[in-house]
Amino acid sequence: MYYIVFALFYLLSLLPWRVIYGISDIFYVIIYYIIRYRRKVVDENLRIAFPEKSEVERKKIAKEFYRQFTDTFVETIKLISISGKELDKRVKADYETINQLYASGKNVQILLGHFFNWELANVAYAQHLLYKFIVVYKPIENKIFNRLFLHIRGRFGTLLVSASNFKKEFAAVSKQQYALILVGDQNPGKPDNTYWFRFFDKPAPFVKGPELSARYNDTAVVFCNFYREKRGYYRSEATVFTTTPKTLPEAAITKAMIAFIEEEIRKRPANYLWSHRRWKWAFQPEKHSHLLR
Repeated sequence: MYYIVFALFYLLSLLPWRVIYGISDIFYVIIYYIIRYRRKVVDENLRIAFPEKSEVERKKIAKEFYRQFTDTFVETIKLISISGKELDKRVKADYETINQLYASGKNVQILLGHFFNWELANVAYAQHLLYKFIVVYKPIENKIFNRLFLHIRGRFGTLLVSASNFKKEFAAVSKQQYALILVGDQNPGKPDNTYWFRFFDKPAPFVKGPELSARYNDTAVVFCNFYREKRGYYRSEATVFTTTPKTLPEAAITKAMIAFIEEEIRKRPANYLWSHRRWKWAFQPEKHSHLLR
């Protein structure tokens, strides 16, 4: 069954970009106007993040978000057959900032938020980094689609580590110099053992994993953005935050990462996964650790 599904999506990936985006436009109408997929979640998130904006302004951001949301899926289909040359045409990124760290012998931890299109970011960086490129992923319940996405994400050399079995799998692939990419604004399964920070002025929990991993492994920490310049064309910049994480105060990396993500969102409000329930959990002073900001 997998090979039938793969063949179908491979043929779809061969369609011209204009056709692919035509399909995305249809999906946008269905998801936004008919199914109304997570419309309440998106609207509430935008109210929290941008209380100073009018309803009209937030609605415009929401519509732009849904267009990028559907584009992400059709662009991911194109990744099944895209060539390295075509990928370079579509994505311009700051690979050199990270590659310059390679000669130092340092491992690297790359932190970013849920910026569109993270699937393109994965394959673009994997193609050009000197490092062994490791990405943590959450397995898809459907085994056929999980296998398909593993193929897509691994086409240009990415090593995929399951979040559900991270410790064991990471130990097996991290014996050589590596660059580990983590989406640092992942919503925690439980809010108790987390860092609580204000995110757009409302408390939200952030997992401690990226912070603790950087300190324990003494990796350089790099912040990356990723955004669309025009439909089908993206750009990414990398900023080295620290090469000595052990010298920083507790939670300093997480705090800086949050500030970075928030600043990037304010620059391009629609370029963020607003259907992601960032404020799912309520801060409880008597139960949770103290609010750090």
